[in-house]
Amino acid sequence: MIRKRTNDRSNSRHQPSSLWRKCTNFRALKQIHAFMVINGFNSNTPALRELIFASAIAITNTIEYAHQLFTHIAQPDTFMWNTMVRGSAQSFKPKNAIALYREMDNRGVKPDSFTFPFLLKACTKLCWINMGFGIHGRVLKFGFGSNTFVRNTLISFHANCGDLNIASALFDVSERTDVVPWSALTAGYARRGKLDIARHLFDEMPMKDLFSWNVMITGYAKQGEMESARKLFNEVPKRDVVTWNAMIAGYVLCGSHKRALELFEEMSTAGERPDEVTMLSLLSACADLGDLDNGKKMHCKILELGSRELSKLLGNALIDMYAKCGSIERALEVFKGMRDKDATTWNSVVGGLAFHGHAKESIDLFTEMQRTKVCPNEITFVGVLVACSHAGKVEEGHRYFDLMRDKYKVEPNIRHYGCMVDMLGRAGLLNEAFEFIHSMEIEPNAIVWRTLLGACRIHGNVELARRANEQLLKMRRDQSGDYVLLSNIYASQGEWDGVQQVRKLMDDNGVRKEAGHSLVDADNKALMHYLFESKPKLKSRNQIASASNR
Repeated sequence: MIRKRTNDRSNSRHQPSSLWRKCTNFRALKQIHAFMVINGFNSNTPALRELIFASAIAITNTIEYAHQLFTHIAQPDTFMWNTMVRGSAQSFKPKNAIALYREMDNRGVKPDSFTFPFLLKACTKLCWINMGFGIHGRVLKFGFGSNTFVRNTLISFHANCGDLNIASALFDVSERTDVVPWSALTAGYARRGKLDIARHLFDEMPMKDLFSWNVMITGYAKQGEMESARKLFNEVPKRDVVTWNAMIAGYVLCGSHKRALELFEEMSTAGERPDEVTMLSLLSACADLGDLDNGKKMHCKILELGSRELSKLLGNALIDMYAKCGSIERALEVFKGMRDKDATTWNSVVGGLAFHGHAKESIDLFTEMQRTKVCPNEITFVGVLVACSHAGKVEEGHRYFDLMRDKYKVEPNIRHYGCMVDMLGRAGLLNEAFEFIHSMEIEPNAIVWRTLLGACRIHGNVELARRANEQLLKMRRDQSGDYVLLSNIYASQGEWDGVQQVRKLMDDNGVRKEAGHSLVDADNKALMHYLFESKPKLKSRNQIASASNR
């Protein structure tokens, strides 16, 4: 009986290696760890290696657990140290990789050729230039400068955030048949905006991998050179989601939102599965276009991707899109369905409610935000002040303006001052608004004076309008709208001499009023009609269509 138990225990010592194949999630990891403790494997080096590898690298989001395990290993070998450094470098806290290396050095554990690439990747991710240079020195000290893997990572570090001259020098002594150094150096030049050098390297590459294609397409897209990006996009032998994302994001960045949406249709037809980056770009396009129909389609697509719960980024983008497209009800639905909210989440709804005229609801939501652990920021207070302005809550507006500075230590910027001027102007407190502008701690811009000028037109205050316009003309003399606004104020009060003076001032400054225009949606096509006095008013769809062809 004793012999049988011994044999069972002997056989069990060979079981962990097969068990790791079943270790696909955190629960399984903890079960195997428990098995190791019960069966005495917690001092078995091969088993500990597999345990650290599984928790630090193989299973997603278990690096913290790996750190807890690692602290209880009395004498981890170099493989375990490297695994922890690698896992930390790839995590959301890459600085832990540097901390581990320092501890490794303090304990006299000698690094090997696998240690430094992981450390350099952490430095690149953190943009820790001085630390990266220090690691480069250690590489040379330990004699790993000629190691291909280490040298390629050094090229990548210096190309991305170090010294491009050093990256080029390392590239010159590297194997020219290896695609990695070519790609790393090309990426470095492209990401720093030196597309001419990057393109030269790209064209000279003996063999191009998908990473290289994506780097060049992304580089052109970020610089707004969409024709060059599209040409490469059409030539790339095989595309992945990064390739599509680069083009879609590029179109959004340069304002070609409809082309971004069209490209997404091509992406879907090609069978490429979008990811979070894709959807964020498309939601931004829908928000900028005010395209609610496509925005709803993107929301459905996000749900089709199978996420149980929206990420903060996607949730915030959806709220922003719905708010900008005028569907504040849907924005609120998304907001209420999000468990994890940050300042951006709250800001989108507080601001969305305010700009859609739901002042009370906006202020109530801000009050609720104050009860949470999320701290309001400068954007929050823009929304709150807009709400107070629309609701005519002058006293509350002053109170929130003071609260922003006194409690939350947010220094008011030009937008906050502009909101206060708008609030006072809407309430007819024009003299107070004028005095407020003169008491500002920063220089008022043209928008602030224009806001006051607009309030003077509403309330018919010619004298303050003239003074506000004088300040505007000191900043800019080429905006016809400024003159027209003052002219209309004079006209509304019957002061025709003032109207004539404004027109003469426009002529003296060489300012011409642009022709007015309106946007008409006929048969789902947006037609721009310039309204000249000689043309008759357009009444029917046929007249509109006819006028558009003149």
